[in-house]
Amino acid sequence: MNVEICVDSVESAIASASGGAERIELCSALSEGGITPSSGLIREVRAAVPIQLFVIIRPRGGNFVYSDSEFQVMRRDILAVKALGGDGVVLGVLTSDDEVDQPRTRELIQLARPLQVTFHRAFDVCRNMDRALEDVITSGADRILTSGGKTDAMRGLSAIAALQQKAGQRIRIMAGGGIRASNVRTIALHTRVREVHTSLNADAKIGGSDGGVEIQRLRSGFVPFVVTDSDVRAFKSALLAVDPEKEPAAPER
Repeated sequence: MNVEICVDSVESAIASASGGAERIELCSALSEGGITPSSGLIREVRAAVPIQLFVIIRPRGGNFVYSDSEFQVMRRDILAVKALGGDGVVLGVLTSDDEVDQPRTRELIQLARPLQVTFHRAFDVCRNMDRALEDVITSGADRILTSGGKTDAMRGLSAIAALQQKAGQRIRIMAGGGIRASNVRTIALHTRVREVHTSLNADAKIGGSDGGVEIQRLRSGFVPFVVTDSDVRAFKSALLAVDPEKEPAAPER
């Protein structure tokens, strides 16, 4: 079972690697759902961690229908990730009808190779997930990150399980959305996915005399997004207790 942690800082990337994550998804502006981070941040994270580094390719928050100029920004950002040593990119492009934009998605995937490509939760916006699944497969992506079209993976259990079954060996399905140590076992057993995505954020500020993470709110009311290695280890422990190949699926909810 592979764990991907969503991070927006060097500190959180280091904590994710120390806690045992196999991969990180690097973003900025997580309050907007994540946008492409700066080249400086990508470079520093790449230098700091040995695990797989995937970078989100999203030029702005909001919907996933992009103008020609925004699409060109995405192309340039993919080239930058390749040059900076990333292992993969995370992207999603839709049409105004909330369907996968196959031509543009295929073009970005081809540009990204040999890096891996994840089609992100733009997938959950699609009106027909069965059709979207086939469209993403045809476009050539390696995996789909999904909550089953729901606000979180627990609500989308049955849909994720159905996608996993329909995908077979053609593409990997990665469950994401509100996944924590408390529910990851249920999600893994029910859906049979082999990869999960989580944020594991804590309200924190880097600092403290012990070199750890001191929990505190800033005077402005802003709460930094921080991942701790202890949370990652707890999450991994809960997940490693699961072997979907041997255990029966969880009952229908």
